[in-house]
Amino acid sequence: MEGYLYFPSLQEPFVAALPPLHCFMGQLIVFSITTMTPSGSSLLTHLFLQLPLTFSLLHPPPAHVPTLVPHAPTPLTRSRFSAHAQLDFTTHCNTSCFHRGEQEEQREQLTEKLAFETLYADGSRTLTTVDVEDDAEFGGAHPSPRRVKPRRVRRQIYGADGRFNIQGDNFLLDYPFSTAVRISTGCTGVLVSQRHVLTAAHCVHDGKDYVNGARRLRVGFLIPPSINGTKTHFTSAKKPLVHWVRVRRTRVPKGWIQGPQEVSMEFDYALLELRWPHRRPFMRLSVAPSSDDLAGHRIHFSGFDSDRPGQLVYRFCPVEEESNDLIYQHCDARPGASGSGVYGRVWDNTLERWERKVIGIFSGHQWLEIDGENRDYNVAVRITPLKFAQICYWVHGNRLDCVQD
Repeated sequence: MEGYLYFPSLQEPFVAALPPLHCFMGQLIVFSITTMTPSGSSLLTHLFLQLPLTFSLLHPPPAHVPTLVPHAPTPLTRSRFSAHAQLDFTTHCNTSCFHRGEQEEQREQLTEKLAFETLYADGSRTLTTVDVEDDAEFGGAHPSPRRVKPRRVRRQIYGADGRFNIQGDNFLLDYPFSTAVRISTGCTGVLVSQRHVLTAAHCVHDGKDYVNGARRLRVGFLIPPSINGTKTHFTSAKKPLVHWVRVRRTRVPKGWIQGPQEVSMEFDYALLELRWPHRRPFMRLSVAPSSDDLAGHRIHFSGFDSDRPGQLVYRFCPVEEESNDLIYQHCDARPGASGSGVYGRVWDNTLERWERKVIGIFSGHQWLEIDGENRDYNVAVRITPLKFAQICYWVHGNRLDCVQD
């Protein structure tokens, strides 16, 4: 019977027809499943699901996180809110930008990009400049960019559509799917504290000005049909409602606010602070490790893709390539998924176990030109040590609380 396969320890569903179990040996589960594609065809695959604690006996050391020291905010003129939200965000990159990293930036350039604007609900703005302290490693170690292999693929959806609609109270209200929220400009965000939502900068700002929808920015929480009083036997045909909450202030890094010609994906992130705290579980942040240090070498994210209105859509895929600032992958996605929290299973040294943590923000699509060949990827912004320090300060308002676990 086709349906969701649900593993409490994994919390990610699979749409499949389940034949007999092949073997169960302690911490290794091996299934042979027939996955149903959207066209109705079937693909016989073997899915090896290994519990998190067995992925590695050697865990990566904690990332070195520098300290951001903010200066007093400077008032700016009010925003004109003249930009239009561009949900289908595409950039181009060549060899030089693929290999560029924070360690190659001049100190003055880097601190200028780590400055940030704060937009308040009344339309006023401030600019906060920062200094970077304790940066002997200048942001910590980064993975070495891997050689990009030639491939020809289609944009945004790669081969058979590998996305899953998340339906039913058991999924919509369960972690990690409950951390995905809608942004009123048409994007997705992820809850990273009781009052904060991480999303893509291009959802609220085009690099030159704030988008019109940022004037009265709101965050939407899904409410399953059964909670709305809908009769149980009708819930499967009903779409969840959305409870909207106003945003108190928005923060965008100066590295994004460079003008349309200067826009790159490296700083495509923003933090929204809600007027009131929510009661749902949130997902903690982490400095993005190398994909080799992710459980299963996979990333996951859930968003509100525009071609499936009213539905929360989940996907997962392996990391294809990674640069110092970006995660290149072929997770199927459509406009509307921008701003989704990209997470993986990261080893938590304090808890001594694998934990889901946000390691990036889904940005959009990039054409990558290497050795004269164009290849396309869906791309997420990596949370580097410096970006972790910046976002953490936005959340806590206290730089002393911002150390990597």
